[in-house]
Amino acid sequence: MIGDRVRSLREESLLSISELAEKSGVAKSYISSLERNIKMNPSINVLEKISKGLGVPLEKIVISDKNVHRIDSEWINMLQTAINRGLTKKQFEHFILNRLEEENISK
Repeated sequence: MIGDRVRSLREESLLSISELAEKSGVAKSYISSLERNIKMNPSINVLEKISKGLGVPLEKIVISDKNVHRIDSEWINMLQTAINRGLTKKQFEHFILNRLEEENISK
């Protein structure tokens, strides 16, 4: 889960929750809830702030290690472009699902 990855990366960086909150501009209560998997659906903007506070690429938080080998750089760049354009996860998902439906692409 994302919260587990955030906690692991924060601990690897030897940062307290308070220090990460200060570096990222995200409330420490939010980070704490995220790490305890109470907050299960953080926005991409929040995750981007946290990744900057941790000094790691966003994909290190978003993509679990077990899936890294399955995602190439084009997908990562597409995700970064969506983030830079201000798309939320829901908007991105909605766009992808609509396009799949329009193209009649199925599993």
